Amino acid sequence: MGILHTFWNSPIGPKTTHFWGPLVNWSIPIAALADSKKPPELISGNMTAVMCVYSALFMRFSYMVRPRNYYLLVCHAANETVQLYQLSRWAGAQGHSQEKVEDAGGA
Repeated sequence: MGILHTFWNSPIGPKTTHFWGPLVNWSIPIAALADSKKPPELISGNMTAVMCVYSALFMRFSYMVRPRNYYLLVCHAANETVQLYQLSRWAGAQGHSQEKVEDAGGA
């Protein structure tokens, strides 16, 4: 019971935004992970690149803020990983479609 009491009253516990912000923010990488089953032609390259920059910036923020918010750091690290995967899928689809256009133009 003492561990729960300590967690409840900690500076990053459930009484603070340091807990609830990352919890709600997990919806972003979860949605990106769910989108990984969709065709890569539906991925917005611009938006995915912006999400990569956003996660990288907020990983630094979550480490530098006091108290350090490791919950947010892990959330944004997961989002960065999933968004980079999505960006690679998008880039692969763009390269593949570019090859199709070149093949069709040369035939």
